Amino acid sequence: MAADSPGGPGEDRSQETIADELAAESSETDQRRPTAFRALRHRNYRLYFFGQLTSLAGTWMQSAAQAWLVLKLTNSSMMLGVVSFAQFTPILLVGLFAGVIVDRVDRRRLIIATQTLLMLSAFTLAALTWSGRVRVYHVIMLAALNGTIGAFDMPGRQSFVVEMVGYEDLANAIALNSMMFNGARMIGPAMAGLLIAGLGTAMCFFLNGLSFLAVIWSLTQMEIPARAIAASGARVTKQLGEGLAYVWRHRPIFYQMTLAAVSNGLGYQYLVLVPLFARNVLHGDARTYGFLVAIQGLGSVLGAATLASRVTTTGIRNNLIIGLIISGFGIVVFGLSRLILVSLAAQLVIGAGLTNFRASNNTLVQVFVSDELRGRVMSTYQLAAVGMTPLGALLVGFLGTRIGPRAAVTICGAVILVCAVTLVLGLKSIGGAAQERPA
Repeated sequence: MAADSPGGPGEDRSQETIADELAAESSETDQRRPTAFRALRHRNYRLYFFGQLTSLAGTWMQSAAQAWLVLKLTNSSMMLGVVSFAQFTPILLVGLFAGVIVDRVDRRRLIIATQTLLMLSAFTLAALTWSGRVRVYHVIMLAALNGTIGAFDMPGRQSFVVEMVGYEDLANAIALNSMMFNGARMIGPAMAGLLIAGLGTAMCFFLNGLSFLAVIWSLTQMEIPARAIAASGARVTKQLGEGLAYVWRHRPIFYQMTLAAVSNGLGYQYLVLVPLFARNVLHGDARTYGFLVAIQGLGSVLGAATLASRVTTTGIRNNLIIGLIISGFGIVVFGLSRLILVSLAAQLVIGAGLTNFRASNNTLVQVFVSDELRGRVMSTYQLAAVGMTPLGALLVGFLGTRIGPRAAVTICGAVILVCAVTLVLGLKSIGGAAQERPA
């Protein structure tokens, strides 16, 4: 497909084609009910799904073990925020330029390269921990390295989905990605809690390194047709400007990214305090922390399963609103709780709501984007969704130190509820444009 500049005929054709596909899906619901797993009919996506599921389980296992290691080394909620700050700051620095690279290279090869580098980082942290030489600054440096790699990996993986399944099953594949991601979040931290208690944090880091072999192998086994790649001779700044101009002109997409920035950057950063909450509020240990994260993963899987069967724009838009409301309510309950059963129930509700919001937001952005702009738009979305995370993590960590973790978590829930009210009152048009044919 020839690359058209934003705002030109290629953009209208792409939106009209996608609008026709979504309308056809909606009108044919009674004739053929799409299964929640229909994207798995594509061999390439099946390989990716199970390989990535294995790798993400390892990633979540390392995330839980890393937080526990930092808490063990420093006993500081502020340092938990600093590590998160180091991990997400690179997205602010290179995220937008990463999108240009994603549009100019073979995305499968890019993902293989990023996954290999992340594997080596995990093995390094395992070696440092096993040797007894690990210090908190090692964790911070490796978190910053992982964040830099992830700035290229995340938009690369998100843009690669359509190459595996096409536009017809794109919404379903994104929902399945959320199910995969959160299924791994349910498995990984629970495994980490057991491994930390029995074998130590280093084993979690080592097993995470091994888990990357699964996704690397799956990517090498795919048969992906060649796609048109943006001309490498074009100036990077010009291509970057095209992506930003596209986002600015399409107000529903711009509003969605703003909403993602506030909710992900502030509200959902309550997760920074969950290790401290597990130990100091609920008086638990590493297993308590692991199960708190895992139960949220279970809720996320249940939420993603519901989302996977709702592929029309109206259904996805409703899930966007409902997801914010129930996750915000769940975070407030979690912040006020002192009982483990109440906290686990709140985490279950939060997981279902958070997944519905994030996956719905991602889907409604992707249905507009033509392939030659996909990397740049998704990197902008990544910047919006993750870019405020470093500052939010520091702020939540600071609040946890000054006013206590319970009050800080409750404030995070209030931020999410404010976003939900704003969405209901002022942004009802989000997603509506996907059902309208361009003039």
